Amino acid sequence: MLKGAAIFAVIALICWVLGFGGLAGAAWGVAKILFWIAVAIAVVLAVLGLTIYKKVT
Repeated sequence: MLKGAAIFAVIALICWVLGFGGLAGAAWGVAKILFWIAVAIAVVLAVLGLTIYKKVT
């Protein structure tokens, strides 16, 4: 997820430099969505790792 977010952020930067404002904005939006999804998954897995999976073993 973070790799995809970084790729879309680089695409947005390149499009912005070349003057493609609409495409840059769309790529930046996708990068932000992928980043926050990755953060949410990391938080959920951290909480599960500290609670449920610790009790199983």
